[in-house]
Amino acid sequence: MSDLEIYRRKNCRYCETPLPGPFLELGIMALANSFLTEEEARLPEFECPLDLTLCPKCRLVQLTHVVPPEKMFSHYLYVSSTTETFRKHFAEYAKSVRAKLLKAEPGLAVDIGSNDGLLVSCYEKEGFRGAGIEPAKNLSDEANRKGVFTINDYFGERSVRKLLDTIGPADVISGNNVFAHIDDTHAVLRNVVNLLDPKGMFVIEFPYLGVMFDKMFFDMIYHEHLSYIALTPLADVLGRFGLEIFTVEPVASHGGSLRVFIQKKGAGRAQEPIVRSMLDEERRKGYLEDAVYHEFAKRVYRVREDLTGFVEGARREGKTLSGYGAAAKATTLINFCKFNTGQIRFVVDDNPLKQNKLVPSAKIPVVPREYLASHPTDYIVIFAWNFAPEIIKKLEPERAGGVKFIVPLPKPAVV
Repeated sequence: MSDLEIYRRKNCRYCETPLPGPFLELGIMALANSFLTEEEARLPEFECPLDLTLCPKCRLVQLTHVVPPEKMFSHYLYVSSTTETFRKHFAEYAKSVRAKLLKAEPGLAVDIGSNDGLLVSCYEKEGFRGAGIEPAKNLSDEANRKGVFTINDYFGERSVRKLLDTIGPADVISGNNVFAHIDDTHAVLRNVVNLLDPKGMFVIEFPYLGVMFDKMFFDMIYHEHLSYIALTPLADVLGRFGLEIFTVEPVASHGGSLRVFIQKKGAGRAQEPIVRSMLDEERRKGYLEDAVYHEFAKRVYRVREDLTGFVEGARREGKTLSGYGAAAKATTLINFCKFNTGQIRFVVDDNPLKQNKLVPSAKIPVVPREYLASHPTDYIVIFAWNFAPEIIKKLEPERAGGVKFIVPLPKPAVV
């Protein structure tokens, strides 16, 4: 770990207020999506503190340390189209956006961090002209091979200029689980304002801080997720750039996310009551005070004790355990609990890009589903808990054979 590779953030990325020390420390960890080959596993891994701090002014929760995006996004292993859940999710997403247009005919829809182009293709089915912006070359190449126009770049002045010069302003700009990944939020919002049509909308979706607190989904904390967003700090930073929230849609993805619809002030859409209702609820729940954050940290450490105790108890009984879902959240939970192959023998994943690799730090093998046939197990920990129903359905033959499933959060439960 060197100062040239990471830096400790001294000021809030939303309001620039000096930041205090962390209220939650998960430890020094490898990057959540840096799955390893056997050869790479013999080399030292890049690691960085994974701690949370709270802005004393705008109340944005954020990581204390920032890893350069090139280390995480130049080659990326998460693929949106892998699950049926997300294929349906993005189809519904595009329909929801289309319904809120102020124009009769859809124009340009731009997706930031467009991955393999799934949401862009859904926009096109709704009549938009779609464009993706994706920094991971492997994913942008895949999208373009499928006929989804994608610029291999970060969302910045260069990519915005290219779109303005070749197509024109955007009716829709979306960032699905990317807004929380961006360090220079102000630069992104400046570029959104420049690219967005006066009557257009900016749509962002992110795991909601309130859900993370209520359901103890702390495994969503990893280095890619720089910010853990509530509506209160978000509304504040948007207002600095002449933007405003006009409605919010709670959605089920990642255990509980918000889809936030934003417009330029004066664009013409009335603010829906849910916005004020959620802002008031955050105040009632204490999100503007310090105490709730320190209590959350205590609960996180208790969950670790419960989960490690459950796993060790099963092992003492002679039971074998494996995992399902080599998601980024699995890396956080596995390493926070200090699991290795002695506790979790392997992790099954349906993504070919992760199969035959090793979980960062823990070095637990990632294998295809067929591996279970020759390596039976007593318990399967569903690390990708947001897909638990889909995973259990896939594994009905194993369940019929006596395998039990463990959903680890908000507390370990056998299902």
